[in-house]
Amino acid sequence: MIAQTPGLMEAVRARFAHVEACPFEGPRIFFENAGGALRLKSVIETSAAYAGYPDNQGRDNAASAALMAAIARGKADMALFFNARGGQVFVGESGTEVLFRLVRTAALGAQPGGMMLGSTLEHPASASAMSRWAEVTGRPLVSVAHDDASGTVDVAAYRAALTPETRVASIVHTSPVTGMAVDVEAIAAAIREVAPECFIIVDGIQHASHGAVDVDAIGADGYAISPYKMFSRHGYGVGWASDRLTDCPKEQIRNGPAANWEMGTRDTGAYAAFSDVVDYLEWLGGAFSDSADRRVRLEAAAHAIRAQEQGLTRAMMQGAGNLPGLADMPGVEIIGGTAIEGREGVVSLRCRSIGAADLVAHLRENGIRVHIRKNDHYCGNVLGPLGFDECVRVSMSHYNTEDEVRRFLSAMQQVVA
Repeated sequence: MIAQTPGLMEAVRARFAHVEACPFEGPRIFFENAGGALRLKSVIETSAAYAGYPDNQGRDNAASAALMAAIARGKADMALFFNARGGQVFVGESGTEVLFRLVRTAALGAQPGGMMLGSTLEHPASASAMSRWAEVTGRPLVSVAHDDASGTVDVAAYRAALTPETRVASIVHTSPVTGMAVDVEAIAAAIREVAPECFIIVDGIQHASHGAVDVDAIGADGYAISPYKMFSRHGYGVGWASDRLTDCPKEQIRNGPAANWEMGTRDTGAYAAFSDVVDYLEWLGGAFSDSADRRVRLEAAAHAIRAQEQGLTRAMMQGAGNLPGLADMPGVEIIGGTAIEGREGVVSLRCRSIGAADLVAHLRENGIRVHIRKNDHYCGNVLGPLGFDECVRVSMSHYNTEDEVRRFLSAMQQVVA
């Protein structure tokens, strides 16, 4: 666990910008990581440097060669992060745009007829893409119901809806509202068993900063992440597509490379900033593994991050010191139950004695940054069935500390008291 390794938490926090203070409001605890994680200082420096370079890719000069080398390294680091031994990695406009492109290519490339399959747990990024391209291709879209009590969807629910005619299936790796992970490997295996040719697209946007990504183990055809939620910056998304999905017709420059997913000149700084993230994870994994294998170090970092965040979640739910946890506070309701196992960095709650907006304001006045989620097009799929109009999302990352959790619980205690 990061916090139990002497000096490591201090070293981790030193690598991030604005850990303890907002540049606009001053000192604060940052529990809004699901809305965008803190940025690595190296990412900020890299982004500024590449934004200033005037040269373009593919030219016969040293500057252009350096840009091309940064792109090649970035793509190699992306493939390493995904644990992708085949297929293609690419940069898009955003994680949402990448999901739309993966789903669109799958829907148009799959055999005609059949149906498309998703779940009610999904973020509108994938749910909207599935709905759009089911309509365009004239296929019914079946939406598997998630379990309100546990805040997730299991393999049995998917299996009950599967048929050999399933052409495209989408899976959310972790819900950004409940914070509960989904067993994507088991669901993908069930899909392959019934519909071997089905294209499987995974939304990993919430999961990516909380655990390892392994597309080879999942057996998916597409995976999308949003780097601004995993210590990088806004302005780009990263996707991986299998060889067979890459072979499908897709938008690209006529007579260009057939395997190319990227359109136009992408920002070299995006690739370089993603390499910064991988470098950071490799450094962190080195505190827990002496292996020279970079992938082993990335997985060691993922295990350490999970252990740290589960410790924070346990303290938040069950209490720390003499402070009761959320599970024991009267009038506090947790979206998706109080489970620790399977929860990835998010606790969404509501308090019967105070509205969500007022609770967000109260916590802000106590120096704690959280966010309101409403029964709208973003979160209505989870909040609507519960009959909730709103909730407050508290989202942690591995650089948060138990002391910060205690301060949060103290502020919450003022409300429930």
